[in-house]
Amino acid sequence: MANLKENNFIYADPNKCLGCKSCEIACALAYAGCDLETAVAKQMQLKPRNIVVQVEATVVPIQCRQCDDAPCAHVCPVGALCQEDGLVKLNRENCVGCKICAMVCPFGSIVMTTETVQKTEGKRTNKARALKCDLCFSRHEKVTEEACACVQACPTQALALVDYESYRQMVLAARVQEIAKSRAIGSIRT
Repeated sequence: MANLKENNFIYADPNKCLGCKSCEIACALAYAGCDLETAVAKQMQLKPRNIVVQVEATVVPIQCRQCDDAPCAHVCPVGALCQEDGLVKLNRENCVGCKICAMVCPFGSIVMTTETVQKTEGKRTNKARALKCDLCFSRHEKVTEEACACVQACPTQALALVDYESYRQMVLAARVQEIAKSRAIGSIRT
């Protein structure tokens, strides 16, 4: 794996993803700090930092790509989002719930959640806060494939922690292979 400063992110192979949502559940449970049975028994509202979506026959999880020049970090009016060491980090305590980050995210990977918070005068109120993938950094203080709950939970190994250069090379190799295959099929037809 590459240096963290190279903006790592979780790559989801759409050819391997079953849409089983194991990654979504593992993420939510990892941050809840309990197992599924406990979460169900306590009727906990689980909050995953990735969301599995399906468009026609393609199913993949949507997660933060830890953008190099992250628009969400640029627009946050209170600095709750910042870029540091190749990660886009979110300080949820500072988040005011304005939703601007969610609106500008090019991948749609920032979601808003509602939490009940205690006000100073003893009253409780609901507050919206942003939620996004941080590659499990806030749980482990370092980013490794082994630390990423979603990667470990995927039954088909559809998820992998990659850096942008490795991803670019992987896409390029797949495209070259696709072109070679189409040319081979074209030469058979002629």
